[in-house]
Amino acid sequence: MTVTVADNVAAADVDADPDALRVPVTRAYRFELVKLVSQWRIRLLVLACWIMPGLFVAAVSQQSTLPSDTLFGRWMHATGWAGPLVVLGFAGSWALPLLTSVVAGDVFAAEDRLGTWRHLLVAVRSLRRIFVAKALASFTVIALLVTGLVASSAVGGLATVGNQPLVGLDGHLLTPSDAAGSVLLAWACALAPTLALAAIGLLGSVVLGRSPMGLLVPALVAVAMQLAQMLQLPVAVRLALPGYAFIAWNGLFTSPAQLGELLVAIAVSLAWVVVATALAYLLFVRRDFTNATDDGIGRRAIPRALLPLVALLALTFGVVAVATPSMGSGISQAKVQQSVATVFAHLYRMQTEQLNRPAVTEAQLQVTAACDRGGGQVDAEGPGNDWRCVVTWHLPGTAAPGTAIYQLDVSSNGRFKSDGDGPKEVNGYFLVHTPTGDAPNPLWQFDGNVELLTTSPKG
Repeated sequence: MTVTVADNVAAADVDADPDALRVPVTRAYRFELVKLVSQWRIRLLVLACWIMPGLFVAAVSQQSTLPSDTLFGRWMHATGWAGPLVVLGFAGSWALPLLTSVVAGDVFAAEDRLGTWRHLLVAVRSLRRIFVAKALASFTVIALLVTGLVASSAVGGLATVGNQPLVGLDGHLLTPSDAAGSVLLAWACALAPTLALAAIGLLGSVVLGRSPMGLLVPALVAVAMQLAQMLQLPVAVRLALPGYAFIAWNGLFTSPAQLGELLVAIAVSLAWVVVATALAYLLFVRRDFTNATDDGIGRRAIPRALLPLVALLALTFGVVAVATPSMGSGISQAKVQQSVATVFAHLYRMQTEQLNRPAVTEAQLQVTAACDRGGGQVDAEGPGNDWRCVVTWHLPGTAAPGTAIYQLDVSSNGRFKSDGDGPKEVNGYFLVHTPTGDAPNPLWQFDGNVELLTTSPKG
């Protein structure tokens, strides 16, 4: 019968003086944290996360051409709070998965490559405390990196552009204080899917051992989720993926806030954190460290790690599908028309203020939108770049209504980009002539968001 180091440790903890042998988790945690931050690549990542986003935002904000294809990119000249959101959009797609791969995806595998498990086990005398210390140290470093991203990008934006109001995704204006709170909350929400990828990285590091594939697991999972988001999948499938909170934070920038998708996405991400971490722990404490040839790779370990995650994906999909009518794309003609009309009404008021025209309210404008796809030859639902909307509004004291045309590109996650197609005095040019000089025309192009998750079949 094989006697593992774990068995010896457990026996020592029971038979010997606990105070003499037990190493507190806090001491093991500090030791693992020091080991991580002493690595040159981790120090380089910390330095990059705390400096590069600020330099990027400052440089882009001073350019004549803005990343208008990026969410909130078109507002980087107007407010310093747009920069952190542009960085968040990029980080959720690329930076955060790579950071979790480098940190969490290697925290256990490094011991296999260096052959230091025996020394660590003798020093700590508990597999349980080793796992907890390594997991906490990894999550701490990742939180430090995320904090650097948001702090640096916010400082860069505020120092370059200033603490100005931010235009939300429905066209309403957020005060500087509201914008600051929403930006910080969006980054806090993005921490949930980041930790989910980190937990998956821990699991890959435990299962694959010294294999370099352990480092790639979080990044590969993130790429797979991005590819899935490009497909026309049911809303319930999107929400079941652990990374949807990287997208759902958009709902914080509408009035009222679209919190349904965001709360579900955060709950799903936290469920993945718990399940993936628990699987990594169970596989780790059952490993035979007395076998010199066992480096974590095993035929039985991979299905044991993969099948529960597949089951979790199926479970969350089933729960969301049953709880809400979300088996379609979530993008309907009525939703698109309502979203376009709401954004146009808010931005029309902004243009009115720019041109020093008499003030109007959304109620007075009575904005409506009539949208179709493919010139009426395609069902007006689902994502596509062939949406066309005719917006109509009424000005007080004017008998004839005003109309404007927009071409829409609606993505599968509900975000849409509108491009003005006339008349030229409303949305035909990207600049408007104001009494103080030329200024960006808010009605030329604008972004919007369609809430995919509904609470009733007719929503």
